Amino acid sequence: MTANTPQRATPNSVSAGPASDVRTFLAAGLLTFAAGELMLLGYALLGVFGGIIGLVGAVFGVVWWRSLHDKKAFPRDLPTKSVVILAVVTAAITLLAFLIVA
Repeated sequence: MTANTPQRATPNSVSAGPASDVRTFLAAGLLTFAAGELMLLGYALLGVFGGIIGLVGAVFGVVWWRSLHDKKAFPRDLPTKSVVILAVVTAAITLLAFLIVA
């Protein structure tokens, strides 16, 4: 009879820690929200054509975001500075959309 010895858990090679996971989650949420806001802003200004331009702008923004972070949309250790800048830009887009729509 052989004994089944428990194997030790291997460290998580994907996560850089809980703080990094929170930053990545916030960045994913902000990128998605900003893309929707760009489409809303374009639609409010120019109608359907503006919504399409907003979508193109959102895709360009995500491609640019990837170029800043070594060809990864969400790198293992996302800098806090990037998330803060993204939050400020998203807040500015949201404020502009509220001012135009209201």
